[in-house]
Formats: sequence, C-alpha cells, structure tokens
Amino acid sequence: MLRPVSDRFAMPQPVSPICRRAPLAAILVVFIALVGGRQALRGDSPTKVADPSGAATKDWKAPTPPPADALAESPETMKPYLQPIEDTDVKIEMVPIPGGTFRMGSPGGEEGRSDDEGPQHEVKVDPFWMGKFEVTWDQYDIWNEKTDVLRRDISGRKPTPLDLLVDGMTRPTEPYTDMSFGFGRGKAPAICMTQHAARIYCQWLSAKTGFYYRLPTEAEWEYACRAGTTTAYSFGDDPSQLEEHAVFIDNSNDQYEEVGTKKPNPWGLYDMHGNVAEWVLDQYREDAYASREGKATENPLEIPKTVYPRVVRGGGWDHEADRLRSAARIASDLEWSQQDPQIPQSIWYHTDALSVGFRLVRPFRNPTSEEKAEKWDKNDPPQVDEE
Repeated sequence: MLRPVSDRFAMPQPVSPICRRAPLAAILVVFIALVGGRQALRGDSPTKVADPSGAATKDWKAPTPPPADALAESPETMKPYLQPIEDTDVKIEMVPIPGGTFRMGSPGGEEGRSDDEGPQHEVKVDPFWMGKFEVTWDQYDIWNEKTDVLRRDISGRKPTPLDLLVDGMTRPTEPYTDMSFGFGRGKAPAICMTQHAARIYCQWLSAKTGFYYRLPTEAEWEYACRAGTTTAYSFGDDPSQLEEHAVFIDNSNDQYEEVGTKKPNPWGLYDMHGNVAEWVLDQYREDAYASREGKATENPLEIPKTVYPRVVRGGGWDHEADRLRSAARIASDLEWSQQDPQIPQSIWYHTDALSVGFRLVRPFRNPTSEEKAEKWDKNDPPQVDEE
C-alpha cells in the first residue's frame, strides 16, 4: 500500500501569504521544432554538426554556440561540460553518465521500503549527460523572468532571427507571490513548478542552446542516483550518515540550501538525496514495475496520460530519511496546489510543493523527431493557459 500523500509528501505552510491572483493569458506559441522539427535547430546527429575546433560552429542553429567539451563522437569520449546560455553569465554544469544495466527498485527487506518499489527488475539505460546540480533559480529565472531578453536589450545587441524565435516561446504567467517563499534564490534550487513548467523550460533551453535537454526518466534518475551501488543510499545503508550527503528534515532548518553543500554521489552528482525532490518524465503507476518483472527492459518510460499523479524522486528538505532512498518513489497530488486561488488552477505553479524542483538530462543520442513526438516529448493531456 502507498502511504497517504499527507504522510509521503508533507508540505509546510508557505511563509508568504498568497495575496493576489496571477493574470491568466493564452500565450502558448506553437514551436514546431520542439515537437517534430528539431532539425531546424540542430539536426539529429549533434556530434557531427560541429567539432571541438569550432570550424563548423558558425552554422549552429541556435543562439548559444556549443562548448567544445559538449561534443562527443562516442560515449567513450563524453566529457563534463559547462553549458552557457546566450546573453547571460549563467552556465549549467553537465556530467557524463555511462550507459549500463542495473536492478531497479528495492529488495523486500530494505528498511523504509514501499510496495511500489518492487519487484526489482533489470533495466538498461543508454548514456546521457546529467545536471551536476539541481536547476537553480539563477538558471530558471532566465526563462521564468526573461532575464536574457532584458540583458540583451540593455546591452543594445540586436536580436537575430533565431533569438526572436526563442523569445517567442511559451513562458509562465506572472506568479501571484514569490515562489521561493522567502527561502532565497540565486544558487538555491528552483521550486514550486509543475512538471509541465519543468518540461517547457527544457524545451526552451533546447531551442536556446541547440542541444536536446529534457527531464530524466524515472529509470535514468535511479540509475544515476545509485551510481553503481545496490544499497539503500548511494553511500550505503546507514541513514545515520545521511547528514553528510543530504539536506532533509533533520538538518534543513525548515528550508532548502544552495545546491552542492553536501557530499556528491560516486558519479559526482550532488543532492540526489534531499534538498529538493526532482521531477522525472514518468506518469506514476503503483504497479509499473510488475509489468516489467522477469524481462530485461530498455529505456523504460511511463508516458503520461493524466496530469496526476506523476513522479518525483530523491526526497527533499522536509522529508524523512526513508523518502531519500535511491528507490523511493513519490507521486504528485492535487494537494500540491491546495492554496492556488485560481480557477482553473495554474498549469505553471504548485503553491504547496516547496520541496519540488528538477534537474536536466541530455541524451548522448539525439532522438529523431518521430521518437520525440511518440515517446520523449509525449505528454497528455495538453495543458494550456485559460483566460
């Protein structure tokens, strides 16, 4: 049995009152390249579009030129890299994650285990890059508040046609309060976004940079969190060591911390346990693992068909230790928007998800437009702002 949502994902009351309604605007722009025509941005073989010498980068079909270390001819040549974002000083650190096979889920005797973590089953994942840290407010607000456009205007740089194309993409409606709720912004993890908002951020970043960014699948997330381990946490089975590795209910002072303040996992990823729970692409299904039992599964994804419930992983600053285990699953719920005064409620903000954020993934192999439409970007039902 799943725990009640109130037990599994208890949210504190915001420290700031919700005092006004956010304006609702139907500003959804259909950007064909994001659904079926990414070739206009970068082609389906990104490693062959440009080379580390920079000889071919003049034809890069995105506002931000590619960093040399982001270009790899094979999984063996993948490197860590810093992803710049045009018209800002912000960079996103990406870490290569080797492809491989692992046992997903938890064994029956693991302390704190829930029934939805089993049965354990074999899963194969392809190589990808993953954000070294959770997406921070500095990185999120470039899209959320159009700080890239503002800085470009102040500098006097004339926007190119590619700039204008990216500028016209969908961005959130104005929030009705400070969505950091006084916890601080900057290098702290961005919070309170819906999965829809996290997905659209990834689409915007893909257009801005020319690389295909998305949320991780639930399988990719657990594989990266485990980093080759089979224990309850990436550092072992003893929760008494958790304070060295995670921000959680015992040491959080009732709020998140800046990213990267605790020890990383064996693959150099920070805050996979705690600080904020992280959105993945998947629909939540309690019996998802049962359908994979007894067979090897390759790159699984539970394609969303309903808005609720969807999956977050890793636990956050307000969670008990058992929710931070590598296999622990958390399902989203309508209660995460309990204090949203709008009718209908916002597609961009979860007012009560003060410990929910996300991190990025970039697959080594860029999927085709058809694969994106049929799997990786497929997301039902469509979510649009209503006036």
